[in-house]
Amino acid sequence: MEYADLFNQKPKYDCLLFDLDDTLYPLSSGLATAILQNLKDYMVEKLGIEPTKTDDLCNLLYKNYGTTLAGLRAIGYDFDYDEFHSFVHGRLPYENLKPDPILRNMLLSLPYRKLIFTNADKVHALKALRILGLEDCFEGIICFETLNPIHKNSVSDDEDDIYFIGSTSTTKPTTSNSANNSQIFDIINHFAQLNPSGILPKTPIVCKPSENAIQLALNIANINPQRTLFFEDSVRNIQAGKRLGLHTVLAVPDLWESDIKSEAVYTGNLAVETTVTA
Repeated sequence: MEYADLFNQKPKYDCLLFDLDDTLYPLSSGLATAILQNLKDYMVEKLGIEPTKTDDLCNLLYKNYGTTLAGLRAIGYDFDYDEFHSFVHGRLPYENLKPDPILRNMLLSLPYRKLIFTNADKVHALKALRILGLEDCFEGIICFETLNPIHKNSVSDDEDDIYFIGSTSTTKPTTSNSANNSQIFDIINHFAQLNPSGILPKTPIVCKPSENAIQLALNIANINPQRTLFFEDSVRNIQAGKRLGLHTVLAVPDLWESDIKSEAVYTGNLAVETTVTA
């Protein structure tokens, strides 16, 4: 191959797909810990779940359904999604997040489409990106509302969907904030059995790490997985993305600290293996 051809080759990627929480900011911010505590408080205060069960319930729902919200809906709880997100994210210590000019400059220097793909709601995503100073670094945000739009049975071609954020209407599956105890599937007791049998109830929520959720996000944003690099802090989300053809980067959030990022300089090529730690 001629030496000049090295600079005329088509880039390997044309899109960078980023998770948000614990990927674009470090765990040391304390937001992850606060989210978990807020989830437990919501379960106790709004759904009437016994405090002694919240640890096991959060763990089992997250492992089996991707998010606690998705799991709670699966096992029988009905609640207002906006109220849930407001409770869980509305009281986070956002003051712990700081503008990140180094990451901002790094992102702006990369000549690729850049998108956010998060299970969180749009209010949280926009607020976190704004505080980090990254709100204009991304073409769009694929979030909870994007994958779970109300009053829509399919992806719309409406102009509002260009930003992938989804409906601005309040998401209210029911008017009830709880459920009859007899209708709740006891997932803790289910897994406490020596040999759990039976099929777990399905959730109406679309979210990572479901391959259906990832494929839907790719379709909405018109993304070619073979030419996309997917940054995630979750191994299972990475694995699901790989099964759909995405190239992946397992992002360790604490490595986004400034002293490490200051050594990262864009050189014109994005040389990353299929799965790496960044």
